[in-house]
Amino acid sequence: MLDIPTMKHTPTNGVALLKSAGWAVCLRRSPPCPRLLRLALMVLLLSTDWCEAQTTAAPRDEDLGFVNRQLQPRQSHVELARGLAAHWPAVDTPRRIPAGEAPQLGAGEFTLAMWIQSDEVADRLPGDLLSQYDPRRRRGFHVTLKSNPGVTSNQANWRHLQFGIDDDRASEWRDCGRPGQATFAFALAVHDGALYAGTCEPGKEESGRVYRYGGGDGWIDCGAPDQSNSVTSLAVHQGQLYAGTGKYRLAGSALKESENTTLGGRVFRYDDGTCWTDCGQLPETEAVGGLVVFQGQLYASSLYRPAGFFRYEGESRWSSLPVPQGIDPTTSVLGPKRVEALTVYEGFLYASSYDGGHVYRFDGRTWTDCGRLGDSTQTYSFAQYEGHLHVGTWPSGRVYRLEEIGQWTDVGRLGEEREVMGMLVHNGRLIAGTLPLAEVHSYEGGSTWKRLTRLDHTPDVTYRRAWTMAEHDGQVFCSTLPSGKVFAFSAGQQVAWEHTLSSAWHHIAATKSADRLTLYVDGEKVAQTRAFDAASYQLGTTAPLCVGHGTNGRWNGRLSDVRLYPRTLNAAEIEALAKLPRSL
Repeated sequence: MLDIPTMKHTPTNGVALLKSAGWAVCLRRSPPCPRLLRLALMVLLLSTDWCEAQTTAAPRDEDLGFVNRQLQPRQSHVELARGLAAHWPAVDTPRRIPAGEAPQLGAGEFTLAMWIQSDEVADRLPGDLLSQYDPRRRRGFHVTLKSNPGVTSNQANWRHLQFGIDDDRASEWRDCGRPGQATFAFALAVHDGALYAGTCEPGKEESGRVYRYGGGDGWIDCGAPDQSNSVTSLAVHQGQLYAGTGKYRLAGSALKESENTTLGGRVFRYDDGTCWTDCGQLPETEAVGGLVVFQGQLYASSLYRPAGFFRYEGESRWSSLPVPQGIDPTTSVLGPKRVEALTVYEGFLYASSYDGGHVYRFDGRTWTDCGRLGDSTQTYSFAQYEGHLHVGTWPSGRVYRLEEIGQWTDVGRLGEEREVMGMLVHNGRLIAGTLPLAEVHSYEGGSTWKRLTRLDHTPDVTYRRAWTMAEHDGQVFCSTLPSGKVFAFSAGQQVAWEHTLSSAWHHIAATKSADRLTLYVDGEKVAQTRAFDAASYQLGTTAPLCVGHGTNGRWNGRLSDVRLYPRTLNAAEIEALAKLPRSL
């Protein structure tokens, strides 16, 4: 604690005495002396009673100058070379540094900083920037520019900067409430820092709506784009939120059919409040099956027959594109195949299908059949994990990994479940939701999955679904059917800047201090976790330090001036780094 001197006699020059007694230290500190106290001291020092001994204005002005100087904000010290443990001026190809040659982070503080550039108009997902993570021990860190398309029908996250750490920690699942009168949230997506849910509300006088998460168990109504019973898909495109609508046939989930017979199949763009702009009807489509951005353009699919695949051309115009052709296993007749969940992977748009358990890929003009996944009859969801495309299926409840066209590896069944639905990678862990018990499982490697929880306990129904997922505020959010509730979970700690990062060069920095994770973009602090015991996270691992690749895949872009410091850089140092010239 600061030792404050006691004044026993009225000074002839109060400020002079304070100077000699070390009060300048007190004036400069905040805390323990907050600014209000320091201002009060200044007023006291310069009051008539304290300064009545002054006979001229000059000493008084000198004293005023002294106090003013002490009240000026201190400039943080900038030492960019101090503690620099690793520095790569340019990264032309991904690098893997053995753990024995990499800086040992342990439980200490550290800073990661780099210049990055990744084109938004692309045919690959951005991937990991810097990571060191052991999936078996659930230990390490990631810095990534994250996109999560193909999480069933929605593009859940799009080019969000994330920084996460883990030491095999996991939260309990938290009930985040029910949006409106939802039977389930058909779609979840994050836009400009907020989580949005598109619902199925099947009552006769109800319609599908979009809600924004308000924290706790609260949801804010953002309106009904049209009068159909569902908002079936959400995606962010060119910085704006798009929603697809549909008449969902609830019999597909063994529930009573909706009394609302209004068809959907339209796409809308969110304006503000409860206002939406109609972007047109998909031809011969009663429900939108999926939305995704590929090569800078927005694509959509039809949930039901006839099979349909479309590209947005602006205003309310959509182009009808070819759909895959395949043999019907029951009739042996060649015919069109529906494409449903849509994702982007290594130069192509990939689509799941409810017609025969195949996956198809699109190069911008034509489709290629990637083969049938085991004995599956439907494919449901996608996730990119450790550089490979993974797909969820029905009715075996298994996940398959793509090796090459026509070659799939079975990576296991999720318990005794029959269908794998929403699936994504969260802070290094591949997790997936299921039917019929609405369980969530975590991939443990090989063909092993670990059950994390069961989310929906609605009695007297045939199916319960953990339908879709999105990452928001350092957590995974998962929607359920038929309870209509959304639940949240976190693995380790993660901070994210949930805005679409542009294609320009950006300087980013991620810091782990004793009690927080913080992200900076172009020298400005943009996101920070709540306080937690970060020093208790032991990140020491035998896993290699990966530059330009990791659990979320290879980095699709350019990297320059990559730095690692075993200390927390202050704001002035990070700002100074952001002003340095790039190596590329």
